[in-house]
Amino acid sequence: MKKFLPITLSIFILLSITSCTKDGTKPITVDYLIFGHFYGYCLGEKCIEIYKIVPMQLLEDTNDTYPKSTTFYKATYISLSAQNYNDVKDLTLAFPQDLWDETNTVIGTPDAADGGGLYIECSQNGKRRFWLLDQAKINVPSKYHSFIDQVNAKIKLLP
Repeated sequence: MKKFLPITLSIFILLSITSCTKDGTKPITVDYLIFGHFYGYCLGEKCIEIYKIVPMQLLEDTNDTYPKSTTFYKATYISLSAQNYNDVKDLTLAFPQDLWDETNTVIGTPDAADGGGLYIECSQNGKRRFWLLDQAKINVPSKYHSFIDQVNAKIKLLP
């Protein structure tokens, strides 16, 4: 029995290292993740909400400006509570590798029919990229649907 313990442990470690998410994609490690939603024809403070997850901290943008498809979002951040961070920190693990590999910055037609859009920015190993995703999942490849749902669910948890 003792002979099988090292073999079993080795297999477990190997499977843990090479494991995939439930949709079959490998998670990536991110330096930071910026996520949020935007609605052009909307009234009130909740129309544009942008957040940034960094190690051990969640930040909220106070500018609330409509994201552009040609450049990174320019934000001014304030720190949120540790509980807010704990509520959303696992979103970095949900970031899909396919999105990182995406050649298009705009996916679908974000906010074209007053349906809103998502702003996603990610830094991986010092390289950063951003995307605008349509909230209407019919306009977005199905491989991103789960991530869109998770981003929207996390935004609902935040102030």
